[in-house]
Amino acid sequence: MDLFENQLEKADGTPENLHAPLAVRMRPTTLEEVVGQSSAIKSGTPLYQLVHPREGFESPSSVILWGPPGTGKTTLAYLVAASRQWNFVELSAVSAGVKDIRAVVADAKRALVSHSKATVLFIDEIHRFSKAQQDALLPAVENRWVILIAATTENPVFSVISPLLSRSIMVTLESLTQTDIQSLLLRAVEDSRGLAGQVEVSLAVITQIATLAGGDARKALTILEAAANTAKDQGAPLSLELLETVTASAALRYDIDQHYDVISAFIKSMRGSDPQAAVHYLARMIAAGEDPRFIARRIMIAAAEEVGLADPSVLNTATAAAQAVAIVGMPEARIILAEAAIAVAVAPKSNAAYLAINRALEDVHSGKVPPIPEYLRDTHRPRDSKDGTPYLYAHDYPHAVAPQTYLPEEISDAEYYQPTQRGFEKHVTQRMQRVRQLREVD
Repeated sequence: MDLFENQLEKADGTPENLHAPLAVRMRPTTLEEVVGQSSAIKSGTPLYQLVHPREGFESPSSVILWGPPGTGKTTLAYLVAASRQWNFVELSAVSAGVKDIRAVVADAKRALVSHSKATVLFIDEIHRFSKAQQDALLPAVENRWVILIAATTENPVFSVISPLLSRSIMVTLESLTQTDIQSLLLRAVEDSRGLAGQVEVSLAVITQIATLAGGDARKALTILEAAANTAKDQGAPLSLELLETVTASAALRYDIDQHYDVISAFIKSMRGSDPQAAVHYLARMIAAGEDPRFIARRIMIAAAEEVGLADPSVLNTATAAAQAVAIVGMPEARIILAEAAIAVAVAPKSNAAYLAINRALEDVHSGKVPPIPEYLRDTHRPRDSKDGTPYLYAHDYPHAVAPQTYLPEEISDAEYYQPTQRGFEKHVTQRMQRVRQLREVD
């Protein structure tokens, strides 16, 4: 079945399905209507070529679209199918299995043979597919039985199997700016597919909705639709007061504080060893509907950057919390986030590892990259180097410390990592001093 048919318009330009959500009705019908993705859809890009193929050139590629929610991944898949009059089939990785994939591929092969008609297979959230499910796509993509357009909010390098990546083109979509969202909302207010000018909406309301949406076009249009329906029921303009009622005051208060201000206060509270403040700002983010996975990522970063080796177990706690949040989901995930945030806040602090990698990168970027000592290189030959300096196997020496230098001679005095005297790192300092004595080369 060609699911794109549900999105087509009548000859007079009115939507075929007036009961579809506003976000669906306002889905762009041409690349020119797509906002915020000029780099991804400009002339010559893979997406542009899929929609506007060069004459005599028919070699469609499968595409993996990587970007935040509400940036147009589904829309672009629809546009590709509609522009070429291809069949369009959508599967969700949350609910589809190998059996569903095989059924779609079988139908696609029949359409190719019987009608010479290609099929776009759109898979949302492909990062949720297991390796076996992704493997099932390989023959269809390899033989172009389907044109796969997969969407993911996770980095495909880590969430999509390599064979599938190598057979597809990865396209990165950018978060929509507030200006992008405002233009979409203004179009939805006046367009016949949208509110058709039936509700009076001020620019202040448009700006507020765009801010609340956080770069998510679907969320912005959903808020607008809900507020506009209430305004129509009351026979009143869509005001800021009405919008606050519809979207809940907590979300608006969070907006006033600003997304970046709250997360900044949260991070600084953990860094400052104040668990009370950390939990307070965490609660504000949760109440405002912040993505719990985003919060979990910030806690992991804080565990590495602020605690570091002063308590190495905190990063393990934060990582386990992030995995648990993804599995459990809200509302229970709030407990897991609180536990991880408190763990970071009460732990001893050290940014020595953070400073170490920054110092090392500064040297590398400034050109301090002398040759690696011969005896440390991977020669696939005996360990002795060409200049006669042998590689000393650490385990052959007391305490597994060989009297050998590992940095190139030109930067042998570099001290990137400088541990503190706090927490576990106090023992690291003592260990490094002892190793330095054992490693002294005559």
